[in-house]
Amino acid sequence: MTSPANNSDSRLTRPGHNKKPLRIAYIGRSFLDYRVPVFDALNRMTNGCLHVIYSKEVTPERVQRKILEVLGDQAIGLEGEKRIGPKVVSGFANKVFRVTYQPGALAALRRIKPDVLVGDGFFQWTAFALAYKIFYRVPLVICYERTNQTEISAQWYRRAYRRLVLRLVGAMSCNGQLSKEYAQSLGMDSEKITTGHMVADTENLKKQLAGISATRRRELRESWGSPQIVFLSVGQLIERKGFRQLLEGWARFSGAYDGTSALVVIGSGPEHARLRDLIERLNLKSVYLAGGVDYDQIANYYASTDIFIIPTLEDNWSLVVPEAMACGLPVICSIYNCCWPELVQEGRNGWVFDPLQQDTIVQTLTKALSSVADLQRMGSESRVIVANHTPEHAAEAIWDACNIALKSKRL
Repeated sequence: MTSPANNSDSRLTRPGHNKKPLRIAYIGRSFLDYRVPVFDALNRMTNGCLHVIYSKEVTPERVQRKILEVLGDQAIGLEGEKRIGPKVVSGFANKVFRVTYQPGALAALRRIKPDVLVGDGFFQWTAFALAYKIFYRVPLVICYERTNQTEISAQWYRRAYRRLVLRLVGAMSCNGQLSKEYAQSLGMDSEKITTGHMVADTENLKKQLAGISATRRRELRESWGSPQIVFLSVGQLIERKGFRQLLEGWARFSGAYDGTSALVVIGSGPEHARLRDLIERLNLKSVYLAGGVDYDQIANYYASTDIFIIPTLEDNWSLVVPEAMACGLPVICSIYNCCWPELVQEGRNGWVFDPLQQDTIVQTLTKALSSVADLQRMGSESRVIVANHTPEHAAEAIWDACNIALKSKRL
């Protein structure tokens, strides 16, 4: 794929402006490692005119180091946030109310003087982008992830607020088809929606994968009892991620007891003790809680397992799915993980199941175990599918939305 940054396409300048780079200000309270390559690609597309505003108090330090390496002083970390509600929210959507105020946000935007604003979702720091848009008449783009599934319990006032904001939004960039459908249900014109802005840092994972020795892989598998097939699951140990349902289904799965299969769960969180007790109560000798693993070490586990399974009860676009796919793993994906229409094709590179229906968990695990001879082929198909979801592709989705917003302003 040719990088858009190396394209002499006229989109590299603002429409109607001769050779003047497009200055974009992206404002989001926090982001993780996977976003850095997207910002890098978007910055190149703007000829070095991307600015990213974020919270130094919420964004992990390792991520801040990475974004500073890419953007330098155009990565603007702010401190002194005031808020009503918790600092971090990790439970089911719309169950917690939080309002934030960052006193330096508008001042930072005024210093940048952007041609177009990009906000992350409707709430949190997008409010400052919205205020700047109203005061200075600058086009606003919203990057959005939610779907009808994740928003099924959204309160009336949240939906009303979103509909109101969309009257002022020039364009949206959604992560996938299900997110686009939800945006349309709120009143957004489908012609003003791009898709594909959410991707994993697959290239970095591939590089890490190449450096993992056969000895390291063998050691990990031996620590799990050297089974024929190792299922891997990665996520926060919280109720929303569906690990309890997975373990209860695993207890009925015959492969859990005959030595052919093991389940490795990577993650930490408040559910750890309850899950450990459940494993002991169900006598699940083939389940291993590996604890938290640093993002830069996760490739060791993708490389040493055979099938990835995600039992989430609610997720917009779990990035562990494309991560596992980039590492050549077939995927068993919950229907409540809204990335599955783009990433998981039944029988080609994985299976889709309902973690709230225990029988489907058992049936899908059994189906995967009976497909041992096909796993390598399915893992290769995962790589083919995820190859279309690159940081350049994600940056282009945001870039196209920015140009749509600019065009809408002129009309």
